[in-house]
Amino acid sequence: MEGPTVEFFEGVHEEISDVSLRRNRSTGVRSVQLTFNRLNSLERFKSYTKRFAQALRLTDEEGRIEVEPDSVQFVFGGDDGDDLVRVECRFEINRDDHWERLMRFMTRYAEANGMEYGEPGKGGEGVKA
Repeated sequence: MEGPTVEFFEGVHEEISDVSLRRNRSTGVRSVQLTFNRLNSLERFKSYTKRFAQALRLTDEEGRIEVEPDSVQFVFGGDDGDDLVRVECRFEINRDDHWERLMRFMTRYAEANGMEYGEPGKGGEGVKA
């Protein structure tokens, strides 16, 4: 089996640039923000030739996690404001077993892609390349 993968479109692997993990202290709800500095599915219009996964797919040796993002934000910049700077994908996790499974995936993804955990700050922690 290949290493852990992330897909918005079937068969088009994306590369996570940054991860932010937070927990609301009053509700206990955990939120995840995955940041992508570029999307392979947008290059050369791959998104039009592949089937949309209807969810963010995270796949590793344990199987597949399918997440419906709460939001996906495209951030643009550059001189004309039309250069894609990053894409931020956010979702929440309420159940402990789902959180533990996501953390196992993120640990495998980080190890396979040379990422490491950053310092916790303001109730969260992050993973960076």
